[in-house]
Amino acid sequence: MKFTARPREIGIGLMGLGVVGGGVAKVLSHHAHPLSRKAGSPIKLKKVLVRDIAKPRSLLLPHGLLTTDSQDILADPEVQIVVEVMGGEDPATQYIHQALSSGKHVVTANKEVMAKHGPELTALASTQKVNLLFEASVGGGIPIIGPLMKDLLANDIRSIHAIINGTTNYILTRMARDRVDFHEGLKEAQAQGYAEADPTNDIDGIDAAYKLAVLATLAFHTRVHATEVYREGISRLQPQDFRYAQELGYAIKLLAIATKVGDGEKGQGKSPLPPPTVPHLYVRVHPSFVPQEHMLAKVDGVLNAVEVEGDLIGRVLFHGMGAGREPTTSAVIGDVLEIARKIVSGSEPVPATELDEHLIIAPMSGLMSKYYLRLNVADRAGVLAQIATILGDLNISIASVIQKDTDPATQTAEIVVTTHPAREDAMQESLKRMERLKAVREVNNLVRIEDWSSK
Repeated sequence: MKFTARPREIGIGLMGLGVVGGGVAKVLSHHAHPLSRKAGSPIKLKKVLVRDIAKPRSLLLPHGLLTTDSQDILADPEVQIVVEVMGGEDPATQYIHQALSSGKHVVTANKEVMAKHGPELTALASTQKVNLLFEASVGGGIPIIGPLMKDLLANDIRSIHAIINGTTNYILTRMARDRVDFHEGLKEAQAQGYAEADPTNDIDGIDAAYKLAVLATLAFHTRVHATEVYREGISRLQPQDFRYAQELGYAIKLLAIATKVGDGEKGQGKSPLPPPTVPHLYVRVHPSFVPQEHMLAKVDGVLNAVEVEGDLIGRVLFHGMGAGREPTTSAVIGDVLEIARKIVSGSEPVPATELDEHLIIAPMSGLMSKYYLRLNVADRAGVLAQIATILGDLNISIASVIQKDTDPATQTAEIVVTTHPAREDAMQESLKRMERLKAVREVNNLVRIEDWSSK
């Protein structure tokens, strides 16, 4: 498809009128004149797809704008840009595919669709010579997709460390500051509107895994499926973990991490094994101990942040509102304006970057990391020696051991162990062996310690 310069107007079809869709519709309808001036051509909202036209809405839109038929948008030749903010995989994927196939440009905020089908849809957009932009799919109003696709393209990206779920960050902030337990923090997040009635996608790390798959695919130019992202949620964390973390000089954050290892990269920690001959990529979402002096440790509440490390740029941090109506609307409208300006100027889309098929997604078992381990044990002599023996047999070096709270009634004590860098599979095997010890009542928690100093 060739662009037609200076169109009479640029028609927008909006699919979805929820929280974000309402924000987009309000801006497009109430601020059409300043947007048109920025685009260089009149911008007009043509149709809005909803499930129920009769549903009461606070946003007043012109009569006839709402429709329940997707074809009123997808088959309308006067709609040049389709904005998809419905959420979910289906039918959103089908609608985006049809729009691109028919030569329409697409803006989407859909992280699930881009995580699962992004490369295929991007390739289709390139074939059809149309734009597919998705800045709002990760980080809300934080500009991170565009920089990865353009500004940082000259870099060999080495790592991504991100806080990209506002719900979990709010809960962890409350647990750290006020020592509330997980369930109380979740209830508060729901009461504040930060968490859904069913919070599974957030607290189990599914949402963050989708977003990391999108970021890693762009940053490392390789196909990363959301199912390949190792994932742990935050529900095992307890108030004492935050107390001990603070004593040790750390904050606890749910991090989404992608790290390239091989080709001379050190990766995470110092492995006793030789580096892989083929570059490997570790992609993971889990709670992490973050040094208190690091910027990510200071990202609290519902804020998001993404740290990208490249060979030329070093480390750069993107920080701001990662969700919500206004920030996400900002990203969506920004994409709309970018496409509109290209239509007006007659510019063809930049071809999609070719993906590297040689970069392997590594299994979590080979990760090198430091660890924090909290155990409830019998308060008697010899227990520490048994634990140290298990760790030593698996080549895991202890960095510190601290006996914390004791309970005279049950004759138990809480022990906190931190380690030097060790392999993930060795650490997991040590947990199994410890659980078989009669003196170990419970392995309460295992949290990885993210160590920037070794990189």
